[in-house]
Amino acid sequence: MYAVIETGGKQYRVEVGTELEIELLEAGPGESVAFDRVLLIADGDTASIGRPVVENASVSAEVLRRERGEKLISFKYRPKARRRVKKGHRQELLVVRISDIVLAGKSAAEEVAKAEERRLTERQRLEEAAKRQAAQDAALAAKLAADKPAKAKSTEDGADTNSTAGASKSAGKAPAKDAKGGAKKASTTSSKADTTESKAKAPTASTKAKADDTTRTSRTTKKD
Repeated sequence: MYAVIETGGKQYRVEVGTELEIELLEAGPGESVAFDRVLLIADGDTASIGRPVVENASVSAEVLRRERGEKLISFKYRPKARRRVKKGHRQELLVVRISDIVLAGKSAAEEVAKAEERRLTERQRLEEAAKRQAAQDAALAAKLAADKPAKAKSTEDGADTNSTAGASKSAGKAPAKDAKGGAKKASTTSSKADTTESKAKAPTASTKAKADDTTRTSRTTKKD
């Protein structure tokens, strides 16, 4: 709900809680003032337009403080007459906050209070839901933290078992390798022995051939 009021020869569009500066009135800070010249009041899709003012309508406000507006300069000049007049002015203002708008017994302040109460209730409900969710998350995190060491321990035990099995397998394979190595060494030794033996036999055959040649030569010489 909002309203259009007139004060100090000016019109203002106001709602509950609106702060505005108006022309100075006979009221001090903390006091309440009422504006009777209400030109329009709108509530949702309905509006009441005054002719010139709305009947059974009023707007009340609370005075916050007094202020002075910005300085305005008034300068008058008359050519060829050596006349120059300069004046300054600061308007006295009153800062007010709209507290209520009433139309035919219906108060805008009450509606605002109810809406604020509903909003706070909804906020409390959301906060409670957030707290419950946070508690559930904390419980889940604690459970996961408790389960993690057990899983790590089982993993370490499995690693130790695998390393032991690997060591046994390597120990079983080592003799086979040694046997193969021994077989290779034995075959190499036998081949070297055969070579030496063949070499030893080859010179014997050549020696026999030479001896035969010598015998034949000696026989031929004797015959001659």
